[in-house]
Amino acid sequence: MKAFQRVPSRFSTGTTCSRPGLVSHPSLSISRTKKQNFTEFIHKHTVTLPSTRTFHSTSSYSNNGPTAKAQPFTNILASDVPPPVQVASISPSGIELTDGLIIPGACIFLEGKVFLWDPPKTFWEGWKEEHFDVFEVVVPKPEILLLGTGKTIFQPPPYIREHLNEMGIQLDVMDTRNACSTYNLLSEEGRRVAAALLPLAPLAWQKKTEEIPKSSTMSN
Repeated sequence: MKAFQRVPSRFSTGTTCSRPGLVSHPSLSISRTKKQNFTEFIHKHTVTLPSTRTFHSTSSYSNNGPTAKAQPFTNILASDVPPPVQVASISPSGIELTDGLIIPGACIFLEGKVFLWDPPKTFWEGWKEEHFDVFEVVVPKPEILLLGTGKTIFQPPPYIREHLNEMGIQLDVMDTRNACSTYNLLSEEGRRVAAALLPLAPLAWQKKTEEIPKSSTMSN
């Protein structure tokens, strides 16, 4: 698109201003041809934003050759190098990352890594400070922790927020879908953000125990 240049306009005089509250005096009007051209320029370059909010993801374009289309929202503050962990979509079957990995249960995004998380199934019975111990050992600590509580928002008890605040971590509580979208946005901007996410459908991780094989021969 060529740069818009201001061109001296042709003016005609002899009309008066009829708008209420203004003093009537000879006015300047743009010629009809230039006015039509300006109106066509505005309609041609006007973009209508979608009325519904979409899930924020890293990719801004779909690579389909000549039919490539831009996504409704693009983060202009995002770095050229995408974060190592980004959420592509979320459904009752789990959280799907941009690399295709689907995480069916609770997890934590921290320092570009994904950790399996095993908190209690119910809110907030059995929740202790030790469920957030991973944030005590990491350096530097995240500035913000996004706590996704499933389909709806469940505010945690005060002691959990106080425990994180003592470590210098701000806790933001939201439903898991919005927590994933917010994590994508903040991580693209280079913020030190972490996410503790509960799935839309409750699922407990099954801990695998390894048995020590017994020797088939015994030495006397």
